[in-house]
Amino acid sequence: MSVPSKKFPQLEFKLTTFSVHRNRYDMKKELESIRERLDQIDKTILKAVAERQDIVKEVAALKIDKEAGIRDMEREEQLLNRIRHFAQEIGLDRYYAEHLFREIITNSVRFQTHSLVDHQNKSNGETIKVSYQGTNGAYSHLAIQRHFGERYGKVESYGYDTFLGAAKAVKEGEVDLACLPIENTTAGSINDTYDILGEAHLHIVGEEILKIVHCLLAVEDVDVSQIRRILSHPQAIAQCTHFLSRLPRCKVESYLDTAISARKVLEDGDLSQAAIAGAHAADHYGLKVIAHDIANQKENYTRFVIVAPKPVKVDLQIPAKTSLLMVTSNEEGSLIECLNVLHEFGINMSKLESRPRLNEPWKYSFHLDIIANTADPETKKALKKLEEKAAELTILGCYAKQEN
Repeated sequence: MSVPSKKFPQLEFKLTTFSVHRNRYDMKKELESIRERLDQIDKTILKAVAERQDIVKEVAALKIDKEAGIRDMEREEQLLNRIRHFAQEIGLDRYYAEHLFREIITNSVRFQTHSLVDHQNKSNGETIKVSYQGTNGAYSHLAIQRHFGERYGKVESYGYDTFLGAAKAVKEGEVDLACLPIENTTAGSINDTYDILGEAHLHIVGEEILKIVHCLLAVEDVDVSQIRRILSHPQAIAQCTHFLSRLPRCKVESYLDTAISARKVLEDGDLSQAAIAGAHAADHYGLKVIAHDIANQKENYTRFVIVAPKPVKVDLQIPAKTSLLMVTSNEEGSLIECLNVLHEFGINMSKLESRPRLNEPWKYSFHLDIIANTADPETKKALKKLEEKAAELTILGCYAKQEN
């Protein structure tokens, strides 16, 4: 028998409220169940990718042993063609599937490239010691893990307060290599690193390009409007000026490093403080991400260089980059004459950066990155001719070019 609504309106309201809450509860339980299934599928995908990478390691070892080429473009295109067709068969977007597998192929080629470089330069593949500026959770620390994690059984990272301290550790034999940021797509070149490369007589032996996703980290999940003090490295602050301009009541302070800023926020335990750093720093220090991806430029990348006491050999089949330090004469048109040498030999220049000469006012050095391998006879000829045109020419390093 139904209850007349006019006679018992309060009871009807309670029944309706109960029904709404029950529906919400049921939906929440169902959503949790679906998410658990998604989590299991994600784990299965990762396990499959890891298994595939183990097979890639076998392929790399076989190619090195047989001195076979790293890339087989015909094989790659056949693979992508199969992926596109299979995606269509199972109702998956073809573009999405192809994009996903291009990333997988790029990582496979990257690993094989590093394996060949390590083999030719007699790396033991067991333990590597690398210095960097900052502390655990810094972007440099993440770049080290990305660059060496799959190549070595153990990667020991040592943080220093300054770039110079990290470079000095390599020169004095405390570590094998250093990882230094050299340029960012938002903030530009990192001049300290250029100055160190010009003075420390170290060699660039690798590069790592890392996508930078700045986040605002706090002790608790507070609203951004409650933050009154923000700490971070000057470069990170420079990359997030648009976001910071919308927080006029916040005091922004430069700190030694993004990760050190995060650690400081944790140690202080002040709910009105936050740090600009990566989500990996939040994981490391147990902080909360209260604003995600806050950089001015969403496609924000930092290029790191790996430096060592000695140069490395790079096989001619590997796409290579060579970094140069050049000083031109004071004669008119001298820089153009030098650059024309690269044009004459068909060498592409990916970067040209001028830096003031230390203790020599109004004189400049030029840092160049060229897509070339110093082992190539034509490149040797070009560099010899360039040396004749320039007042000074130093090869800072020839190394495997990171494939994007």
